[in-house]
Amino acid sequence: MEIKEEDVFPFISGEKIDLIAPNSNWAHLYAKWRNDPQVRLYMRNVMPRTLESIKKRYEPQEGGTPEHIGFTIYHKKDKKPIGTVGLSRINWFNRWANAYTQIGEKEYWGRDIATEAVKLLLKYAFEELNLHKISGGAAINNIGSWTVAEKVGFKFEGIMKDEFYVDGKYIDGKRYYFMEEDWFNANKKRKSL
Repeated sequence: MEIKEEDVFPFISGEKIDLIAPNSNWAHLYAKWRNDPQVRLYMRNVMPRTLESIKKRYEPQEGGTPEHIGFTIYHKKDKKPIGTVGLSRINWFNRWANAYTQIGEKEYWGRDIATEAVKLLLKYAFEELNLHKISGGAAINNIGSWTVAEKVGFKFEGIMKDEFYVDGKYIDGKRYYFMEEDWFNANKKRKSL
């Protein structure tokens, strides 16, 4: 079942995209992206995902503090979902999380969509969630992902030897971080106390 345009509620609005809450009506798209060999190549998503398992993920959860906050990337002009972005492994005590993004619709690769999505995510992480550090990593062969990190302003932390197993061989990973104070300095904002 497709969702109507009037039922799309942007949580965070950007220039070309909006970040909206994931919707179980788009479970078929999430399943397509998670199972597509090209899309999932560097996502560490090696187990097949059924439509039912994807739908279950979007069922209402019991209360508590989430360890994961995800968004659907919605293309404003084309009026359709094209990927996902979010924070995983959130540690509320130490105030850090891992950032991820996935552009599931391949015709949108190389169009700076992931760059805009990550910028919106960082703004949310630092200005609304009061997180202190956002980390991210990418396989060294995944030039698109680590290029986005560098364009947005993540700092290179180091190489992780043999971090990924892709196409029958181990490859290194690149690790990045973005600190809260760097966000506020770059955006000429003062953090309110």
